[in-house]
Formats: sequence, structure tokens, C-alpha cells
Amino acid sequence: MSSLGERSAALSRLPAVGAAESLLESAAGALARRAGRLVPRFRPGNLDDRDPDVMRELLPGLWLLVSAWYRPEVRGLHHIPDQGPALIVGNHTGGQQPPEVFISALAIASYCGVERPFYQLAHRMVMNSPVAPVLRRFGTVEADPANARRALEQGALLQVFPGGDHEVFRPSWESARIDFGGRKGWLRLALDNDVPIVPQVTIGGQEQALFLTRGERLARLLGVDRTLRLKTVPLFLAPPFGLVVGPFTPFIPLPSKVVIQFLEPIDLRQAYGEKPDLDRAYDDIVGRMQDVLSALAQERRLPVLG
Repeated sequence: MSSLGERSAALSRLPAVGAAESLLESAAGALARRAGRLVPRFRPGNLDDRDPDVMRELLPGLWLLVSAWYRPEVRGLHHIPDQGPALIVGNHTGGQQPPEVFISALAIASYCGVERPFYQLAHRMVMNSPVAPVLRRFGTVEADPANARRALEQGALLQVFPGGDHEVFRPSWESARIDFGGRKGWLRLALDNDVPIVPQVTIGGQEQALFLTRGERLARLLGVDRTLRLKTVPLFLAPPFGLVVGPFTPFIPLPSKVVIQFLEPIDLRQAYGEKPDLDRAYDDIVGRMQDVLSALAQERRLPVLG
């Protein structure tokens, strides 16, 4: 009898639990929608914001800063075509402060010269952050197909990170894994604009904090996947706050050694035929990048120290 009574009491509490969960989801959704209204709508990127004069002035100091903190080693810059447009496709690391973005931008500008047009696509939240004015001077524009096409049509180098927040917040123990989440838009972009793909492989960024989880379920609960185009609300450990929740809290990155390697350019039609099978091309190119990343991981002796 007591067991039956306990089950009846538990069942009687279920509506209340469901109502509480519904109330929590509604409140979280309302908060996310309000936050979404604070983010400016997309505007076509102004490619003229890129300023070679400012880049030339800031380049030495910024390169000294990243060199002191990340001890970067950049390999294979000679694989970037000497002229004409190309799509540089990289794996993403390091949370909301991805070191490969800054290091590769400085390295490419130094190698190719600041006068050569070079643009990078970034999330809308990045383009509305305090560092956005400097990023725009270095050619960063909002991640959108219109901006990507505009840059390639003008004969520029364009850098994209297909894994986005899905890859950049992967757990630290998956540091040696390429994870684009099956996204193939970069392949269609290269085909539509008939430009070669230059794969870029990075290791070290996932060691500048201890990333625990992407928080994809939490992102859906809060509704930021719809309002802010964020699929993750990550949890990770980093100074100075310890446990960090969400993708917007700044942190002090550990001075992890970062290694970047550029691979030989790939002409999709030459490699896979006039009408390439995107699934095959995706598996092949990501597989090549994974082989390089695995080799770079084997070179490392200790986390952070490299």
C-alpha cells in the first residue's frame, strides 16, 4: 500500500514539475530574445575597412605580442598561391579567443605583404566586440555568403573556419580532432567561385584553457541557437574566474605553444571531376587535415609547453 501511495504522490507532482520546466524555458527564451535584440542586424561587410597603412603600423607590435605568448610556429606559407583568389580553410581552436585567427592573419600579412587583399570571416558577435575596430582594419568581416563572394570576386584571399563555435569549444581532450560538424558550405563556396582551397591545420589553442563541454543542450534551452546564432553555451576552466560559463566571458589564456601548418592548394574540379561529389571531397580534405593534425599532436610532449 505504501508503495502504491508513493507512486500516486510522485505522479501528482509531475504536472508541477512540467509547469516549472515550461516556465524556466519561457523565461530563458525571453531573455535570449532580449539579448538578440541588442545585437545589430547583419550588414554587408565593407571590404574597404581593411587598411594596409594601419596594418603596417600595428604588425610589428602585434607579432611581438603573439610571439611572446604563443611561441607560434607557422609552416607551409609557400603553399598560398602567389596571386589570385583562394579559400583558406582552417580548423578552429581556443574558445572565444582563438589564437590561430590572430597568428595566421599576422603571418599571412607578413608573408604576402599588407597590400595583398586578405579577409577573414567572423561571427556577428565578434564583429560587435571591443576588438572589432582593429579586426576590421585587418580585413575581418561578418561570416555571411554575401561577404565571402564579394571578397573572392575581388581576387582576395579569404579565410574561413567551418567548424565555428561547434569546433572551437570542443573538449580539450579532443584537441587533436578536426570537427567541422559535417558543414560543407566552404566546398560550395570554392566551386561557385572557382578558387583553390588551401587547408590550414592548427594545434595548441585547445590547451589555453580546460574546455569541458560545448553546452549544446543548454544553448537550445536558452534559445541562443535561434536568437544569437550560437549552437553552444560552453563550460570551461580558465583564469582569472575559474569556471567560465558561456562564450562571451573574457579569460586569460594559458601561454600554449601554437603550431600552424598550411597544406598544398586543392583545385576541386581538377581533383574530383567537373561535378565533384561534395561528400567525397569533404571526407578526403578533412581526412588530409586530420592526418596532419595527428602528426602535429605526436610531436607535442607536454600540454601548453608544446
